[in-house]
Amino acid sequence: MFETDVLIAGAGPAGLLLAAELALAGVRTTIVERHPERPPYCRGFNLNSRSLDLLARRGLAEGLIAEGHRVPHAPVTGLPGPLLLDGTATDHPFSLGIPQTRVEEVLEARALELGAEIRRGHELRSFTPAADSVTAQIHNGQTIRARYLVGCDGGRSTVRKQAGIGFPGVDARWFALLGDVECDLPYGPSAGPDGRSLFVIPRPGYVRIVVREDDPPADKDTPVTLERLQAQVDAVLGRHVELRAPRWLSRFGDAARLASRYREGRVLLAGDAAHIHPPAGAIGVNVALDDAFNLGWKLAAVVRGTAPEGLLDTYHDERHAAGERILANTRAQVALEEAGAEPWADLMRRVAAHPAGTQALAEIITGLDACYEAGGHSWLGRLAPDVPLQVTGAETHLAALLHSGRPVLVDLTGSFAAWSSAVEVVHAASPSTSDIEAVLLRPDGHVAWVGTSGSGAAGLAEAVHRWIGDVPVPAPA
Repeated sequence: MFETDVLIAGAGPAGLLLAAELALAGVRTTIVERHPERPPYCRGFNLNSRSLDLLARRGLAEGLIAEGHRVPHAPVTGLPGPLLLDGTATDHPFSLGIPQTRVEEVLEARALELGAEIRRGHELRSFTPAADSVTAQIHNGQTIRARYLVGCDGGRSTVRKQAGIGFPGVDARWFALLGDVECDLPYGPSAGPDGRSLFVIPRPGYVRIVVREDDPPADKDTPVTLERLQAQVDAVLGRHVELRAPRWLSRFGDAARLASRYREGRVLLAGDAAHIHPPAGAIGVNVALDDAFNLGWKLAAVVRGTAPEGLLDTYHDERHAAGERILANTRAQVALEEAGAEPWADLMRRVAAHPAGTQALAEIITGLDACYEAGGHSWLGRLAPDVPLQVTGAETHLAALLHSGRPVLVDLTGSFAAWSSAVEVVHAASPSTSDIEAVLLRPDGHVAWVGTSGSGAAGLAEAVHRWIGDVPVPAPA
């Protein structure tokens, strides 16, 4: 007997959301996390529009929005002005300022409520794959046998390394120090006499200082001390400004790497275990959530036997391509910042100043342009917009139909009732989709098939078999 269906290494945003998605589908899920408690520091403070759209498909966005601070633009590096989100392809045209620690608390509560198990203080040391399982060895001598193992264990992923998955990319060219401290510097950039600058970001009760590191140590894992940060700040400013009460000190660089594959048999990767990149655009936690949301329903369907194992290959296909775009986007932002007045950098800034350019760049940087199936109807492959609907006489929205985590065929004409043997059919009316007769939604909200006026059910059976599995479909009329 398996101890669990899916074993997840790492209780960060990717691991917690993945556990919640699997548990929602009734899959036995266990997370092992090496830290006995959630770290006291906070890595990020931003959920972007794409993440909010995805979380809304499970009813998780509104509570977070009520707690956070809305900003009407996308975080971006290297451009002189903000990228406003008004008019972009999103139901949430704003970034949400909210601590990553709070997001993790909400996701952990969700996973536990649905029946997932989280074992903190349990570090995965090694694992042995077999034809039908993976057996993991935990640091305390325990073993856990699972049908699948998912590495959500960060950029130095043990799972990725032991699975033999390559991590090609570029090494860091520079490093910066990050310090959560108390000091009397004003918020924003502070420049020194030689033109170098540091950034001071306000945080509740303290500030976050980010400053380029001169002559970083040969071993980049050398712990950062307050004295080291103080020396770098003083060197940049040309004067002494006392730093006090350090909460978190760290170092990061502009390395960019992407796992050569996101799946090796019964082992999969998500989040930083699959990709690392410069912090430009504050995309880190958001792409981790995107990975988990794409993988969760697919892995659940394969574990439950309702879909063939080949469905997991689409996880690699879709999210590896997304990872390539993310690395390109973040590296381009860093290049823009460093290019100064170079002509091509100036050109990009002028593009960003144009309303259409602003919209396009904002969608690219936040992942709102994600399309898993090019061609055909404008909705195909994209996250379906949260259009208003009427279902059995009551007003609702499309996102609410996905709270259960199941695929849905939205029937807007009453012509697809016979498909209820293959997929959940919801009969609805929508004044904003006059050219659409029906739409097949994957559990993650992306559109798998669109039926337009006069097309009937052409192509629907193929889409159902591809994304749902070998289920009975009605014979063609």
